[in-house]
Amino acid sequence: MSIEHIRSFIAQDMSIVDDVIREKLHSHVLLIRQISEYIINSGGKRLCPALVILSAGAFGYSGKHHYDLAAVIEFIHTATLLHDDVVDESELRRNRETANALFGNAASVLVGDFLYSRAFQMMVGVNDMRVMQVLADATNTIAEGEVLQLLNCRDPYVTEENYLQVIRYKTAKLFEAASRLGAILSKTTPEQEEAMAVYGMHLGTAFQLIDDTLDYSGQDIGKNLGDDLAEGKPTLPLIYAMRVGTQEQSEIIRKAIEDGGKDGFQPVLNIIQQTKALDYAKQCAEAEIATATAAISNLPESENKTCLMQLAEFSIIRNH
Repeated sequence: MSIEHIRSFIAQDMSIVDDVIREKLHSHVLLIRQISEYIINSGGKRLCPALVILSAGAFGYSGKHHYDLAAVIEFIHTATLLHDDVVDESELRRNRETANALFGNAASVLVGDFLYSRAFQMMVGVNDMRVMQVLADATNTIAEGEVLQLLNCRDPYVTEENYLQVIRYKTAKLFEAASRLGAILSKTTPEQEEAMAVYGMHLGTAFQLIDDTLDYSGQDIGKNLGDDLAEGKPTLPLIYAMRVGTQEQSEIIRKAIEDGGKDGFQPVLNIIQQTKALDYAKQCAEAEIATATAAISNLPESENKTCLMQLAEFSIIRNH
């Protein structure tokens, strides 16, 4: 089963989610509509909204609230992207100009705030306190992760544990929430809800680990190669290479993280290849996926469960 098969399986549901997104993006303020539509329509994978749909389907949910919550998840994700690109001063995402490059930093931040607040308006409409709790906690944790990442920038002494904490807060928490929401809507057992949460957390962690390897793999990932290093982000390939490399190699990477810029990218890339740092990061991602799939192994057999399993496999073999 390919990712195309998964997309085909949920295509009708995702089309409804897209309709909800378009409807809820409406604002009487033209600039809000322009920026929101620009970023929403910029070709994202929509994995977290898909997790809401697949999770709800895995437990036989037959209502309509999963469409609203899938859109809520996408709005929260989009808001974080808008803010991230401003903080990172990014100019390219998904092979397109970032919203901040096109519309300016102030507009991007404020429209990100609009998307957050619209998401909370929508989750109130679901009228489920447990849903509210999960999404409020997730949004707060994501914000903490963004601040942690900011603190780690240009710090070559960040440990693997610190790095993983940022991933789990900033990226994986939304995957966890998305996976959990389908179970909550379906009124499953606490054990099944927790199984979905564990799946989502470890899937999201693996997804980010692979993202961080792609920045050094030469693949077309929709942004400039070496951006992470230029921004002084100590990701796992760098952390591992410093740990196992020679003193001279470690010093080259430390200096590159501290200085930022792209002048030192090629020497760092050579060291990453010599130390097999990308192989190590991929092994870590594979371990996360093993935990994710084990968590949902006891779910009732269904096409939705199969898709969840295949989505986990896709997350570590993808090249973009």
